[in-house]
Amino acid sequence: MQLKLEPASRKRAIAITVLAVTVIYVGIAGCMLVAGFLADYPSPARLHAAIDLDPSNADYRHRLGRYSDLVLNDPAAAQAEYQRAVQLNPHDARYWLDLANTYQLLGDSDAQANALERAVVADPKTPEVAWEAANLYLVRGQTEKALSEFRLVMEGAPYLSGQALQLCWRISPDVDHLLATVIPPQPDAYMALLNQLMAKEDTAGTVKVWQALVHARQPVHDHDVFDLVRYLLFHKAVDDAHLVWRQAASLLGMSAYLPSSNNLIVNGSFSLPILNGGFDWQYHKLPGVSLTLDSNESHEGHRSLEIAFDGPGVEEAGVYQVIAVQPDTAYEFTGYYKNDTIEGAGGPHFAVQDVYSGQTYFLSEELRDGTFWKSVVGEFTTGPESNLLVLRVQRIPAGSPIRGKLWIDDFRLIEKSAPEGTS
Repeated sequence: MQLKLEPASRKRAIAITVLAVTVIYVGIAGCMLVAGFLADYPSPARLHAAIDLDPSNADYRHRLGRYSDLVLNDPAAAQAEYQRAVQLNPHDARYWLDLANTYQLLGDSDAQANALERAVVADPKTPEVAWEAANLYLVRGQTEKALSEFRLVMEGAPYLSGQALQLCWRISPDVDHLLATVIPPQPDAYMALLNQLMAKEDTAGTVKVWQALVHARQPVHDHDVFDLVRYLLFHKAVDDAHLVWRQAASLLGMSAYLPSSNNLIVNGSFSLPILNGGFDWQYHKLPGVSLTLDSNESHEGHRSLEIAFDGPGVEEAGVYQVIAVQPDTAYEFTGYYKNDTIEGAGGPHFAVQDVYSGQTYFLSEELRDGTFWKSVVGEFTTGPESNLLVLRVQRIPAGSPIRGKLWIDDFRLIEKSAPEGTS
């Protein structure tokens, strides 16, 4: 027999059902809200209360494990909570990593290895997870796995490349091995290793990393090239520095800054922007000297370099260029200057000197009486060990006050036997 509810009874039943569902929902939501509030101010009592209110929440178990681990220093209790957390949510790598840490403290190597593997499987790409895993593998002596995780760190977080490579070097101080298996195809990683090797003064390794970067066609910044060239020249690796400059010119679109047999001096007419690095002109601020590119004065091009002297103790103009040359080779130098009245004893000179020995190969006459553009020409032969020269404007003698302006332009240096017009 079927009972039919009257409309009023039916409505009442529906209302009671909705009310019951609402009460249950509000109760659950209230419990979760209270549990979240308790967990945000962790203590064992509050965390246990949060777990009682929301027992399916893995995060509360994890928080209780961390409290036991870091505050109470009780790895056994922490392990139990971490295990419950991964049972509730096996997809959070952080839970597995913390569990692996407690297994390490408790001396359970096999369980630690399993937890580590589960962490990597749960989140194989996140740099923070890879960093934690790499360090745990390093402590366990699993160096190849550690290196693999450090590579993931560098791929995902290039800003950590320097720190990662310091640890990689401790594991495997072998440039070839790191290049082959650890360094990802990213410029930050190459530069981090290159800078690390420069700091260790490993010149051969530095050059090897640079060549790998070039062959990988990775982008570079001009300031990194300047630092590398400066480092190589300081360590007397002139041929390597010159090769780096040529390769960098191709990568950076700076072929106009390459020396040629027609002129070993780069940017001799100051027509290009001054790079202040590499084999272009370089400068530094000196008291009593100011440098300006002057488009109102030039010998043949469209501007020259103006040097204004005004002060005592001036020894040089602060502008110079290093030039790679060959030993036992004859060279011809040409430069132009113009000046207004220069007051003071001791005037400026063009000087060409050996960077390493300090030997002066050419010193011009004093650059005075140049109300119109005048040329300076000289010849010299390098010594048997000479491979790097510096061209500068030097004042002799220095010390007394000097005041006035000097313009310089159109520098040229060629081998005397080299045919002109070739490059």
